[in-house]
Amino acid sequence: MPLVPKTSGTLILVIDDDKDIVQTIKGNLELDGYEVVTAHDGRSGLDMAKAHRPDLVILDLNLPDIDGIRVCQIMRREFEFPIIMLTARDGISDRVLGLESGADDYVVKPFNFLELSARIRAILKRVERSLVKDRQEVGDISIDVKSRRLFVGGEEVKLTKTEFQLLELFVSHPNEVLTREFIENHVWRDSQLYSYSRALDVHVQRLRKKIEADPETPQHIVTVAGVGYKFKDGNEGRP
Repeated sequence: MPLVPKTSGTLILVIDDDKDIVQTIKGNLELDGYEVVTAHDGRSGLDMAKAHRPDLVILDLNLPDIDGIRVCQIMRREFEFPIIMLTARDGISDRVLGLESGADDYVVKPFNFLELSARIRAILKRVERSLVKDRQEVGDISIDVKSRRLFVGGEEVKLTKTEFQLLELFVSHPNEVLTREFIENHVWRDSQLYSYSRALDVHVQRLRKKIEADPETPQHIVTVAGVGYKFKDGNEGRP
């Protein structure tokens, strides 16, 4: 008996005008542990997407009102959730058109549900890995790299462009000693700092005031005398 994936809270929107197929997909997805909402035409599918913000959409190519390609294009402009396109047409041009419209995968009817289920899991894993890269958590510090927002203790903290670049560089190299030259070349790559410039130290001092509980005794951004700085994430020395 196959293992049921741990997908509690994952919402999937199924859009297909064939009600029997919708019910079959919905029933099997719910057995796999997913939450499912459905629509039978393009307009209601778009409305459901806006109302529910699903984690993934299964979209039929042939819909009675709006072509599935058009629906996919509209969704891709407004949302970032992955889209699996279903179609009874197996032509190469249809597959290419579907993928070029923004679909992440393409399944031809009739299909085996186990195949669809495997593709869903693969896509959701890719999305999860992407989110991990886009979000960094260090103690009570939460960094959303994609939207370039910082939260400390649940409260949003505003950073300048340079401060965010500096923090992003630090968290990308946890517990590593970064030389002044390395940091300056990454953060000020488009401009040249004089060897005696204190710009780096000034920005580090400002950043500490925004993320450290005690800027005078920093726990995260520590100075390595004569070399540069190290960002401690609390996991140093752990296996």
